[in-house]
Amino acid sequence: MTTTAPYGTWTSPITAQHAAAHGGRPDWVRTVGDEVWWTEPRPAEDGRATLVRRRADGTTETLLPAPWNLRSRVIEYGGMPWTALPATAGRGPVAVFSHFADQRLYRHEPDTPGAAPQPLTPAPDRPAGLRYADPVIAPGGAEVWCVRESFHGPGPTDLRRSLVAVPLDGSAADDPSAVRELLADRHFVTGPRISPDGRRAAWIGWEHPAMPWDGTELRIADLAPDGTLTRPRTVAGGPDEAVCQAEWLDDRTLVAATDPGGWWNLYRIDTETGEAVALLPAEEEYGGPLWRIGQRWFAVLPDGRIAVTHGRSSWRLGVLDPADGTLTDVPGPWTEWAATLDAHDGRITAVAAGPDRGWEVVGIDPDDLTATVIGHPHTETVDPRHLPAPQARTFTGPGGREVHAHLYPPRNPDHTAPPGELPPYVVFAHGGPTSRTPMVLDLEIGYFTSRGIGVVAVDYGGSTGHGRDYRNRLRGQWGVVDVEDCAAAARALVAEGLADPRRLAIRGGSAGGWTTAASLTAIPGLYRCGAIYYPVLDLTGWSNAGETHDFESRYLDTLVGPLPEAADRYRDRSPLTHADRLTAPFLLLQGLDDVICPPSQAERLLDRIAGRGVPHSYLTFPGEGHGFRRADSVTTALEAELALYAHAFALRRDDLTPLDLHS
Repeated sequence: MTTTAPYGTWTSPITAQHAAAHGGRPDWVRTVGDEVWWTEPRPAEDGRATLVRRRADGTTETLLPAPWNLRSRVIEYGGMPWTALPATAGRGPVAVFSHFADQRLYRHEPDTPGAAPQPLTPAPDRPAGLRYADPVIAPGGAEVWCVRESFHGPGPTDLRRSLVAVPLDGSAADDPSAVRELLADRHFVTGPRISPDGRRAAWIGWEHPAMPWDGTELRIADLAPDGTLTRPRTVAGGPDEAVCQAEWLDDRTLVAATDPGGWWNLYRIDTETGEAVALLPAEEEYGGPLWRIGQRWFAVLPDGRIAVTHGRSSWRLGVLDPADGTLTDVPGPWTEWAATLDAHDGRITAVAAGPDRGWEVVGIDPDDLTATVIGHPHTETVDPRHLPAPQARTFTGPGGREVHAHLYPPRNPDHTAPPGELPPYVVFAHGGPTSRTPMVLDLEIGYFTSRGIGVVAVDYGGSTGHGRDYRNRLRGQWGVVDVEDCAAAARALVAEGLADPRRLAIRGGSAGGWTTAASLTAIPGLYRCGAIYYPVLDLTGWSNAGETHDFESRYLDTLVGPLPEAADRYRDRSPLTHADRLTAPFLLLQGLDDVICPPSQAERLLDRIAGRGVPHSYLTFPGEGHGFRRADSVTTALEAELALYAHAFALRRDDLTPLDLHS
């Protein structure tokens, strides 16, 4: 039986706890012998990530119990945190992983009864002062080669990155000199990719102020007799070309995802001549922004074919045959494939999701393209008719520019709204800002849509998935283009008669938190309220006063402008500067361990509005960093956000604890 009730007051089986339990996704898949391993989130176990193994017989097991947490802090966003030696005669597999708590590398032999992880790297002089990511087993199997990030001073940029070799016998655990430095090449580097003959290594490097989607270099070097890398040289990339991944095709040839033509396409690169040939030129993306070290958008099969994610706005998985230029997509219910792929012994392993299913580990036969879920299968405990049903939309922004978005109307089979009532809508601004919103099942969105609150997730100018020109719209315009594009989407929904103009809200985290706060101060009156998660609020302090980490410390050079020339722009764009314009109720949520957008940013805003009569609530989360991973944190945040909308939209909900709003 369908009940008539105002939008925003509907009852739903999708609880905040339900949404929190589905947080995160399997990641970092690799083949280990005849097994497949990957990392998996554990929201209920303090948000840790563990290592999961699928044996050849199809059974799965968790390899590392709590409190082991596979997560690297290199560039703070991390990267590939593990590698493994497959089993051999008389010895089981050996895992090598980065443990989040201390950032040391550990060795673990899961088939040895009673074995516990043993450290491979020395304890740092300062907490997490030595960090490792993107490890690979070195030629000969006695070392693991990886990126090392070492801090040498108190500031967030007092650090050095290099490629190092860590012995697998544990000798470096108490002897730091046993870690060999292979090369210190660029300020930022990815882990090495070793040629099939073991004679050369390739990696990606770049320097401040560039971000990895602005300009990078694909570098190679020779392996010298003393075990170091020598004669480093650039074979692709540059200041206006961003190589995001490279893999060896043979001893002399690399395949790279790079964008000299404005789109991340695949190129075959002759490392002797430097000749680069596009394998399948197209105005779509075969790569993405390198936010984490070691992401893989493609993988080379043993026969030379390439499994590759590709698309515009959404990512499909296909198998590319360079011999004839054909690209054949994998069929199935998945519409989004993550940047983690593996190809080994005639099989492909990937992670995929769709609008009605969460992230799953999928195995694919590259010959007949049959795909099977082999791990982390999606299970749903609610009627699928309660789940959000996204629609791809393109709105018109200022000057006629396109603004891409995903629209999620209210949806609940048990309720209908009174005749003539328009629903409230929340604009979701994604983080990054050089990122995007995938069109996959998101129960945080479903938490709102199933209660009668619509969502529009905006891929504002600057988002990825639409080519370099769309990405570059935000250059010098952060706080302008993103704010305008979000507003354009909201106003279009009103003009189309889909949204109530008196009940619009905006929310976002990180860079999305910035866009939320900037929108509330730049366009007073458009939004009734805003939910601001771990935001940037003061550009000058964030960039110039050491309030963020090294990776993004020069990000604003392109997003806003270089200092000191753009100092006025930093001040004028910051929501902190215009706190006097803030009149709408807002919710501010902050992880107290966040080193990317630290609590000091939020606290200065609260100081500015103190006593001004602006209703607000500030929730802090001890133990959480940049992005909430613990189930209880996500639950608290979602329930508080709904309580904010209930207050601002005058929704009567007896199932909510009213938000404690201060003024």
